[in-house]
Amino acid sequence: MSTSAMTPAAEQIAAYVERFTAFHADPAFGSARVRALRELAFAAFAAKGFPTSRDEEYKFTNVSPIAEAPFELQGAAEPSRKALEPFLFDGAIRTQIVIVNGRLSQTLSTMEALPRGVTVEQVADAVIAAPSASVASLAAAPFVALNTAFFSQPVVLMVPPKAIVDEPIQVLFVNTPGEHRMMAATRLLVVAGEQSQLTLVETYAGLAGTGQGFTNAVTDVLLSEGAVVDHYKLQRETASAYHVAAMFVHCGRNANFSSHAFSTGGKLVRNDVFATLDGEGAECTLNGLYLAGGDTLVDNHTSIDHAKAHCPSHEVYKGILSGNAKAVFNGKITVRQDAQKTDAKQTNKALLLSDTASINTKPQLEIFADDVKCTHGAAIGQLDDDAMFYLRARGIAEQDARNILIHAFAGDILNRIKIDAVKARVEAVVYTALEAL
Repeated sequence: MSTSAMTPAAEQIAAYVERFTAFHADPAFGSARVRALRELAFAAFAAKGFPTSRDEEYKFTNVSPIAEAPFELQGAAEPSRKALEPFLFDGAIRTQIVIVNGRLSQTLSTMEALPRGVTVEQVADAVIAAPSASVASLAAAPFVALNTAFFSQPVVLMVPPKAIVDEPIQVLFVNTPGEHRMMAATRLLVVAGEQSQLTLVETYAGLAGTGQGFTNAVTDVLLSEGAVVDHYKLQRETASAYHVAAMFVHCGRNANFSSHAFSTGGKLVRNDVFATLDGEGAECTLNGLYLAGGDTLVDNHTSIDHAKAHCPSHEVYKGILSGNAKAVFNGKITVRQDAQKTDAKQTNKALLLSDTASINTKPQLEIFADDVKCTHGAAIGQLDDDAMFYLRARGIAEQDARNILIHAFAGDILNRIKIDAVKARVEAVVYTALEAL
């Protein structure tokens, strides 16, 4: 087929083939093992291409703006430290790992306070054994395959056994497209040793004045026996940016993972979370709050796989939509045959502030054990008229009453943040974003 006869999406696949061929000469392409993984990943991506509405997992999410757009793989120069200040927690979080266009910035990062034994490395071979690099993951998730083919320098955060990391660690990803559209293939691997404890703040920053960017992010979190990881994700891309992220979590025996995700930016946002509870007594909590206005699309897909017995999971996702915004929530809970005594709870709620905002929600339960307790619920609606009347009857202005109810709806997730400095910053960001809805 001639180039002129190709569809826009097919033209971009061909362009990625050229970029991948050229990437072979880059030292970042890696060792023989990494090269083999990249070849496998790119073959999986090229064979399947970008997902379409015919794919069940993308039935309500149209990624053609990404599939048909040309993206470069090299971004603009590093931003100044001052430009990053709104996204940092200076004073409250001393260890800040800054990744610019997929590469670690030594000048912008501050790692002097990194606890003894905790290491930050950039070893591409480390990702080979990560869940995201499995054949199944690459075949099922085209964006993960694309990331695996093109990531440049993975960030590998290692926490040794029994290490208690008292202070949070922030990993800040910055995409600086400059004059061109740019894809940043970011890769983060967190390994928590036995009985270790870590608080991680994963932040995605969109800088004012930059062009349209595409962040394709993959995060792996591996928890050994008894490890505890408290994870926060703040997605604050620009209003025109595309953000597609996948997080793979693997919990060993008695491990405890909690994640609190907040999304206030981006034009097209897709978040996939795959959590596997692979040891008795493992526990997982997934909470999320997303805001969308205008013609934004936000898609959250979560999957919790209960592979062993006595593993509880908890999940609460809330969305606030206005204008013509659209959202998707798909929450899947799988209970395997050996996962007796599973206790899984899932809740999804969406608040629609306009008649043209919409959400497609789909809770899924696949249960193959008989001694379990699993519940799920979904609620979609507008501001409660009775609550509005109650507040107005007490002399509260209509706009103030509206804000009180919206803030109360969001507060259920915000109040779950355990770190005061993070909570204060997230609340400020969320409440500012609410004013624009």
